[in-house]
Amino acid sequence: MRLAESVYVAMEASRDFGLKDQMCRAAVSIPSNIAEGHERGSNKDFVRFLHIALGSVAELRTQLYLAVKLNKIETETGKSLIEETKTISRQLVGLIRYRSRDL
Repeated sequence: MRLAESVYVAMEASRDFGLKDQMCRAAVSIPSNIAEGHERGSNKDFVRFLHIALGSVAELRTQLYLAVKLNKIETETGKSLIEETKTISRQLVGLIRYRSRDL
């Protein structure tokens, strides 16, 4: 949730509406898929939605690299958000491995 909020703030003034929309959607997709998978009630569904969230993190990271390269967001802000996506990716991979043991 914190990452999604940070992306919204970072892109708030951007006039590149296409990239802004894609980035915000990807950022919101991460916690949304985690929540949806958890609510499904089965470990198998949870792991499946964790994989979807992991894909959204990768998508957002790619968009952040592009936004920095095109000067759509400040370099330091972009680098910080990119590092946060890497941390979230590692956390999701760990959770997927942990929850996949029971499948």
